[in-house]
Amino acid sequence: MKLWFYAFFMAWGMFLSVPCPFPKWDEKARGRMLACLPLIGLIIGALWAFAAFLLGKLACPKPIGAFVLAMLPFLLTGFLHLDGYSDVCDAILSRRDLETRQRILKDPHIGAFGVIAIALLLIAQFALFLSVQAPELSFRALLPLALIPVATRALAAMAVTLLRPMKTSQYARMDKGNAKKHLVLPALMLIVSVVLPPILSGFHGLAPLAAAVFYCLFVLRGYRNLDGMNGDISGYALTLGELFGIAVFVLVK
Repeated sequence: MKLWFYAFFMAWGMFLSVPCPFPKWDEKARGRMLACLPLIGLIIGALWAFAAFLLGKLACPKPIGAFVLAMLPFLLTGFLHLDGYSDVCDAILSRRDLETRQRILKDPHIGAFGVIAIALLLIAQFALFLSVQAPELSFRALLPLALIPVATRALAAMAVTLLRPMKTSQYARMDKGNAKKHLVLPALMLIVSVVLPPILSGFHGLAPLAAAVFYCLFVLRGYRNLDGMNGDISGYALTLGELFGIAVFVLVK
């Protein structure tokens, strides 16, 4: 249990911009760190849903509320996944040979495709939240939003652990055998995050499932186009998966 405690706060320090209350590192807990990703998603989702609740209660002007809700998941992660999204967009959209795509992926400078992709993403996310009509503020209404980051991060833990890594990825040196033993937690949290909301919220609750499905589609696209898995591809798929989850949350009633 002590190692899980350390792993959770190690994941907090790495994947959240919120100050970590227990900034300690234990190398023995590294194999459990990715398995704690959906717990980090739960923190993000809870803050996201609480922000939606608070903005609704305060009758905040819709454009301001939409801006806050569109930007909040990026702010809470320190733009970590957005960076991976732009890198992968630069690489894939270049339509060059595999070696060049991989070189573009590692380039720390953002290119034109990455800039355009980020602009379109932010506009789309803002427009979706701006489309919310008199949002319900009950627990059942906001539960799907809270569980979108849980579903995507549970899949991220599994994808990074199970898929063949790129040679340049930090995950290429990971002890896969040890990490695979701890995937029960992400698997259980994925099941809960996609099954519970439709039961409690109806079709509106399909948002986490949509986010999970599109995460899988986009991670497969990145994996095939770049010949392996890494953190950037996971961030790319996570960002787009959550966009489609938001679309279902906002548009499906």
